[in-house]
Amino acid sequence: MVERRSQDHYRGCLLGGAVGDAMGAAVEFMGLEEIRRTFGPSGITEPAEAYGRTGAVTDDTQMTLFSAEALIRGHNRWLGRGIASVVRVGHRAYLRWLHTQTGGLPEDLLDGWLVRVEGLHHSRSPGGTCIAALASGRAGTMERPLNDSKGCGGVMRAAPAGLAGVDDSFAAGCELAAITHGHPTGYLAAGLFAHIVRCLADGSNLGDAISRGLERLEARPGHEETLRAVEQAVELAATPGPAERVESLGQGWVAEEALAIGLYCALVAKDFASGVLLAVNHGGDSDSTGSIAGNILGLIGGEGSIPPRWLEGLELRDVIARVADDLWIHFGDGNRPEFASDRPSPDLDRYPGS
Repeated sequence: MVERRSQDHYRGCLLGGAVGDAMGAAVEFMGLEEIRRTFGPSGITEPAEAYGRTGAVTDDTQMTLFSAEALIRGHNRWLGRGIASVVRVGHRAYLRWLHTQTGGLPEDLLDGWLVRVEGLHHSRSPGGTCIAALASGRAGTMERPLNDSKGCGGVMRAAPAGLAGVDDSFAAGCELAAITHGHPTGYLAAGLFAHIVRCLADGSNLGDAISRGLERLEARPGHEETLRAVEQAVELAATPGPAERVESLGQGWVAEEALAIGLYCALVAKDFASGVLLAVNHGGDSDSTGSIAGNILGLIGGEGSIPPRWLEGLELRDVIARVADDLWIHFGDGNRPEFASDRPSPDLDRYPGS
């Protein structure tokens, strides 16, 4: 019998993603040669300063936390009302994230605890597509897209859709991404990532999780671009080579490239540290690829697989761990009596079902 991942692994997933995000933030806009000139022949190997501090996270981690909040609040809404929409709770959660960046959200929408965490009210190079889409006043959907963007801003925040254990994590990942990214590749890559995370959380190894995810992907219209990128990553991982090979998969600014790089680095990793360092030492969107690889490797190895010195200065560490614990409490064990459908949720004050 395959053993499901534990609470430690849920923490590892979110904390690992944040560590990869923070590591990549210090080199995001550098080419590989510049990284090596700045940090030495091996590139960046330890957390470095970005945004005025060491261990700073970016919009990748911020939006991942709000993805998790959306799914928990959706669960509470389902428990209380018997109905919940991923698009509705996701859009409202991302509007709260937008408020942390630009302000302006009415007070009656600023409920729950996450939007009031002061450390989240920092602008960390948020994606222009996300800002513009959320400021439009409408939630994008796969059927009614807001734009034709396939930037990586949808896939980099999708891990909680896999941890949440919803009936269809692939669909949930797609729906969350399509709120802001309307190109099929932009949301299908997110759906695939969410499904891979779901399979890993259920106890699969990474190779099997990717194979099962690709089966789901191939049933979707417009899947070809994402399929090619991931198949290339898997093929490349069969004969790993020098760090420069990562760049043959692209730079990670678009969804399929970010996912392919993250998967490749996780597939060839000897441990958490080696995989994340490979994922950030390239000329591209290093924080997003580091985040994706960190989510995967942290979920596989648990919090204990992350070098303690990398966690020590991590921004929002306690908040990230708390959100991971809350995901575990809601979704990690289906037999918890406190979340029976015939009684109120015990954390409605923190995660209102609205």
